[in-house]
Amino acid sequence: MLRTLSIRDFVIVDQIELEFAAGFSVFTGETGAGKSILIDALALALGERGDASVVREGASKADITAEFATHEAANAWLAANEYQADEGGVLLRRVIDNAGRSKAFINGVAASAGQLRALGELLVDIHGQHAHQSLLKADAQRALLDTQAGLQEQTKALAQSFKVWRAVAKQRTEFETNAKNVLQERERLEWQVAELDKLAVKPGEWSDISNEHSRLAHAASLIEGAQEALTLISESDSPMLSRLTSLTTKLGKLADVDEGLQPVLEVLEPARIQLQEAVYALNDYLDRLELDPARLHKVEARLDAIHSTARKFHVEPDVLPHKLIELSGQLQQLADASDLDALRAQEEKLQAVYMTQAQKLGKSRAKAALALGVAVTAAMQDLSMTGGRFEIALAPCEPSAAGIEQIEFLVAGHAGTAPRPLAKVASGGELARIALAISVITSSATATPTLIFDEVDSGIGGAVAEVVGRLLRRLGQDRQVLCVTHLPQVASQANQHFEVSKTSTGGQTLSHITPLSAASRIEEIARMLGGLEITATTRKHARELLAL
Repeated sequence: MLRTLSIRDFVIVDQIELEFAAGFSVFTGETGAGKSILIDALALALGERGDASVVREGASKADITAEFATHEAANAWLAANEYQADEGGVLLRRVIDNAGRSKAFINGVAASAGQLRALGELLVDIHGQHAHQSLLKADAQRALLDTQAGLQEQTKALAQSFKVWRAVAKQRTEFETNAKNVLQERERLEWQVAELDKLAVKPGEWSDISNEHSRLAHAASLIEGAQEALTLISESDSPMLSRLTSLTTKLGKLADVDEGLQPVLEVLEPARIQLQEAVYALNDYLDRLELDPARLHKVEARLDAIHSTARKFHVEPDVLPHKLIELSGQLQQLADASDLDALRAQEEKLQAVYMTQAQKLGKSRAKAALALGVAVTAAMQDLSMTGGRFEIALAPCEPSAAGIEQIEFLVAGHAGTAPRPLAKVASGGELARIALAISVITSSATATPTLIFDEVDSGIGGAVAEVVGRLLRRLGQDRQVLCVTHLPQVASQANQHFEVSKTSTGGQTLSHITPLSAASRIEEIARMLGGLEITATTRKHARELLAL
């Protein structure tokens, strides 16, 4: 539930710090005092969009912080997103500066507005004052029924199945329309793949064969150079190795006389060993190296073939193996896509999967529609719509991402009349009452701990308003309920009462929110009953409402 809410420099709010309790709380005040500002500020902390217009005039930024007690689902979300719950609570903060830049935080750690929204959906459910208007839209009616029945995952899966099915159907249609172009492209790819496959260039072959060509082309020079080096080191009349060996032998004898020559001997001895190793290596190299004109011709022909093919395909020679893989993949895809019988079979299979899911979803919707219709009909009797009836009709329609049935809310305002579409028969007051009944019923089915109703009781009054107040108070026994209202019958049912007022000082208008004591509540309820002039009679009536 919502524990505290801090609002700074938001619209016409300077600074407000509020603490909330469990149960049913109401916000009342004069029209235009800023009652809905509280809801707007909280919505911003929950990730709603905001811009520079929310910053109070003359301030540099708007800053809203909301602290919530968490529950199992919220804690799981925090853990999954690597945010730590702080002693069973979480702090959501949103800052928007006067340039429109936004910052979001969860427990002091930077977050995105999307993350605030995702977490906020687990913490708060807001029913806006215009919620009844959305009930006139088919999409909103379907979404409400699916949400009430907990069918969101099924609807997502169905939408994905529809997307996959229609993609294959489109592919099949395009192939039938463009069969000639597809065939030409397939023939082109087949020729290219065959040519590369015949050349069969292996990964790394270009580098290996280039090195071999260089070696074969310069074989005479290499042999001559290696032989000359071998002659100088070990095979001439006065070879370097023999002379160095003789020198080290002589210095070895002299070092026995004077140890001062020992460091020189230690330097020369490794040089002699290295020269000997060079002799071994040169002999081995000369044994392996030979003039081979036939091999050189063969290598040159291979180089030329690879290079010519690479130019034809506009790639580097060493990329040819990857090009073969790429073109083979394209050919396989085209072959799969151009197999009309296979495409038709795949389309039929995907359609069958979609229809199975759609029929299962339809059965779940029908069951949920019946239950919701009964519940709303029962609530209508308490809301001065005696004999009224609410139904949800499911009519077959063309397959779509939303299913194979069209969902429509029907209502009969009085006994003996046939239910008709909600938009055609419900008056403004009836629509508001039906919307409120649906909101209360659907909210009872959700696990969201905090429910907010923003003037959803508009268009009703009298005894119906008292029933609405009792409904909201009863809802507050299981969860936290916050309600912005203009009805004294609703406000009198609250466990906690806040008054919203507005003052103007020095040309500046500010909104204030004050928790009311028992005595202050009597005055506020009396004002709501009788207007600006509060009499003993309105105070008495206010006490009677509060006593109820």
